[in-house]
Amino acid sequence: MNKSYKFRIYPNAEQTVTFAKTFGCVRFVYNRMLADKIAHYNETAEQLKVTPAQYKQEYGFLREVDSLALANAQLNLEGAYRNFFRDKSVGFPKFKSKKASRKSYTTNSVKNNIERSGGGLKLPKAGRVKIVQHRAVPEQYTLKSVTVSETPTGKYYASILYEYERTAECGEITGAIGVSFPAADVFADSEGGGAHCPQPGRREAEKLRRMSRALSKMKKFGSNWQKQRRKLAALHEKVANRRKDFLHKQSRQIANAYDLAGVGDLDAQDLPQPGADSGFGMFRAMLRYKLEEAGKYMVTVEREFLAGKKCSAPGCGRINEGLDPAAGRWVCPECGAAHDRDINAAVNIRNEAVRLASAPP
Repeated sequence: MNKSYKFRIYPNAEQTVTFAKTFGCVRFVYNRMLADKIAHYNETAEQLKVTPAQYKQEYGFLREVDSLALANAQLNLEGAYRNFFRDKSVGFPKFKSKKASRKSYTTNSVKNNIERSGGGLKLPKAGRVKIVQHRAVPEQYTLKSVTVSETPTGKYYASILYEYERTAECGEITGAIGVSFPAADVFADSEGGGAHCPQPGRREAEKLRRMSRALSKMKKFGSNWQKQRRKLAALHEKVANRRKDFLHKQSRQIANAYDLAGVGDLDAQDLPQPGADSGFGMFRAMLRYKLEEAGKYMVTVEREFLAGKKCSAPGCGRINEGLDPAAGRWVCPECGAAHDRDINAAVNIRNEAVRLASAPP
C-alpha cells in the first residue's frame, strides 16, 4: 500500500531558484509535447510518442533541472491522453498556464537520490532542503517519490510518498456506525450524534468577496495587485486549513472507535450549501484510508438509503413514500416510531453496510 506525508520545507535562495526553474521546465515540456501531439494527430490521425529527451538538444535549459521531473510530466500527459480517448467526457488535455497553473513537480527515488534525515530532505538538483517533520514515519516504509509544490502564498511543501506492507488484516466487526451527509452538517451518525461543520467558507464569505472585488479593480500583475493576490490567497489557505483540521479530527475519532463505517454514494453536486462547504468528499477519503490502515472497513451504500424515508425501527422497514422532502422529523405510519430524518438515514446506512460487509464474497 502507499501513503503520503506532507511536510513544510524551507528552501534557501538558491534552492528557490532551482524549484522555480523546475516548475517552469515541467510546464514547458508538458505544453510542448501536447502541442506536438495535437499537430501530429491533425496531420496523420495517429498518436505521437514523444519524450522530454527529444527537446533537450534544442532547449538546453532543460538539462539544468531534474530529468525525473520531466519524465513525470510525460507520464501525466500520457495518462490524460489515454483517459480522453477512453472516455471523451473527461475532456481533452489542456495547456498549462504560466500564471494560473499549480506550481509543482514530482521526482522519483532512484539509487538513494532522495534521502530524509536529520531535519533535511535531499532532492536531485536542489540538494539538502530544510524540512519540518511534524509526524514520525515508520522505519519500515520505503520512500518512492516526492512532490514539491509552492502555494500561492509562497510556502513550499514536500509530499513524500511511501510504500509499505499492510500488516493489519480486517477482522470481526464488533462496532459499526452509519454516516449521512445532510445539508447543514458534515455528518449525522447512527448513534444520534455527528458534528456541525465550522463552515469556514461561509464564515469568511463576505471578506473573500470584498478582497476579490478589490483585486479585480487593480492593475493586473502590478505590485499592488500582487500584494492583494497574496492576501486573498492567504485567506483561502486559512479556510482550507480550518476545514482539513476539522475533518481529520472527526474521521480519526470514527476510525478509532468503530470497526466499520457506512457512508452514502453521494457526489459533491448533490449537496447544497452549506453542506458543500463541509468538504464531505475529503472527509470520506480521510475516513477510508484511516480505517483501512487499521484493518477496518468502510462500505459505500446505494443512494436509496440516504433519503431517510425507510423506518429503521427493528422489525418495521416501512418506506414512507409520501414524506415531505423538507421534513426534518417524521413518525412512521406503520409502527409509530419517531425519527430524526438524518439520524434515521444514518441508521439505514449502517444496517446496509453491515449486511454488505457480512455477505459472502
